[in-house]
Amino acid sequence: MLPITPNVKTQSSSISHASSLNILDAYDETTTSNELLKILYRCNSKAGWTLLIAPDQVFSKSMLDGYNIDVNKLLVLKQKDLINLEHTLDSALSNGNFAAVITWPGILTKKQIEYRSLNHSKTALYCFKDFAQLPLSKLTH
Repeated sequence: MLPITPNVKTQSSSISHASSLNILDAYDETTTSNELLKILYRCNSKAGWTLLIAPDQVFSKSMLDGYNIDVNKLLVLKQKDLINLEHTLDSALSNGNFAAVITWPGILTKKQIEYRSLNHSKTALYCFKDFAQLPLSKLTH
């Protein structure tokens, strides 16, 4: 099991001044997996759902259970099932039901992140940078 610490490495972004926007560095499969698990673990204790907008892979429930992540508070939307990504994202950020929204590398462009109206949202947005590799081996069946 990976050591999970309460601190998630985030970097202030020049594309937004909102404190609820977190840009995450993830350079390879291992760091991406570690950062995702840290975020999920941290969000698990907050009130509200955690929304993960991910590529078309299916997550392993047993892997999440092994890290004490309550899958009953996690909503995973596959990219292929989304009709309107921006509407889904904006709704999740503004409706008050989500503690956090996490987007996978390559899901949102820099321009899409700039347009998010996070100033009035209590929902945290975590975006992995585009250049990260997807952690397929650890998160898929």
